[in-house]
Amino acid sequence: MPKLRKIPMRKCVVCQEQEDKRQLFRVVRSPEGDVFLDLTGKKNGRGAYLSQKKACIEKAKNKNLLSRHLGTPVPDQVFDDMLRLVEERCVDAPSE
Repeated sequence: MPKLRKIPMRKCVVCQEQEDKRQLFRVVRSPEGDVFLDLTGKKNGRGAYLSQKKACIEKAKNKNLLSRHLGTPVPDQVFDDMLRLVEERCVDAPSE
């Protein structure tokens, strides 16, 4: 009987929903204090996960949720990158 792989689950800091780690954005504060979007999920540093929903990204930006979670200001570029990726995925999604 084949072994089933355990799917790593993480919780969105905004909506508190548990999702597959690969379905979330990871924002990292590096040991040097830089904050950036980690698309690989393997960069070194303190990470926070965020749903790939436009509403969650906007709420995190407006209420400074990521800044509080990471303990440092998050540049607007990080939010802009996430919103751009969400928009691209919506465009790329096959229409039914």
